[in-house]
Amino acid sequence: MKILRKAVGAAFTLLVTVSAARAQTPAFERPLPAWQTILAVSTDAEAGRAIATSGKGAAVACSGCHGANGVPAAGTPFPRLASLSAEYVAKQLVDYRVGARSNPMMEPIAKALSDADIASLARYYGSLKTPPAKAAGAAPSARALQLQGTGDNALAMPACANCHGHGGDGTGPLLPALAAQPADYTMAQLKAFRAGERNNDADAVMRALASRLSDSDIRALGDYFAGTP
Repeated sequence: MKILRKAVGAAFTLLVTVSAARAQTPAFERPLPAWQTILAVSTDAEAGRAIATSGKGAAVACSGCHGANGVPAAGTPFPRLASLSAEYVAKQLVDYRVGARSNPMMEPIAKALSDADIASLARYYGSLKTPPAKAAGAAPSARALQLQGTGDNALAMPACANCHGHGGDGTGPLLPALAAQPADYTMAQLKAFRAGERNNDADAVMRALASRLSDSDIRALGDYFAGTP
């Protein structure tokens, strides 16, 4: 009987020890990124439209810079938001809010938005149609076509199309479309990545690639994606 009790006691002690060890073992599952959790808070695109049009509290109306339909006025340096994925818009707003992406205009606006506001705005802009293609102008520069279509082996530069699509229309929720983005905006972002002033790119990929681009390369890409070479 004593032997049985000792065996049961030993088994119980072993079970407790194993359970405690498991509790202390770090989990290998990666937590969801903040933007993904926030995006699930709301699917109300109409609420996003109201904020974009009229603002909300300290968050001024998005349309003032980004246009009534998410397409900024010609010649402005603000990005096109229409038809960007909800995931991408949500990530950028969260990055502005926590300081992972720096911009003196956007940071206070993002901080004034609730999680539901961010989710609604992301849903709204993701629901808008891609702006119509611009009329063909001058032929794209050979350098722009090279960087977009094949890259530059001498610079270890892959083609922009690998991530951003052959038509510049994006290839995934966090790989944004570049087509129809204002040239000044695209150029400003490439220069910011090159200087390390923008650092919310995954694994520093864009910073590494932009560091290999000259000013003339950046100009060629900005004009190419804007459709105004």
